[in-house]
Amino acid sequence: MDSSNNRKFLLDTANMRMPFGKYKNTYLSEIPEYYLVWYKNKGFPKGKLGKMMELVYELKLNGLENILRKLKE
Repeated sequence: MDSSNNRKFLLDTANMRMPFGKYKNTYLSEIPEYYLVWYKNKGFPKGKLGKMMELVYELKLNGLENILRKLKE
């Protein structure tokens, strides 16, 4: 991925809402960490959504979830 694709993916992740489940319609960045940890252990969904959820998990793990909140504003 080049830097423009990385930027687009980050922006897409910031604006993505969970399409199903307990947190349907919640921004990925607003999903509680415990739920992302559960997915980490279970396995993230396949495809783009799973990659986005994994990114949010890693950002939360490292205390960087504000990056996504700022991009969303």
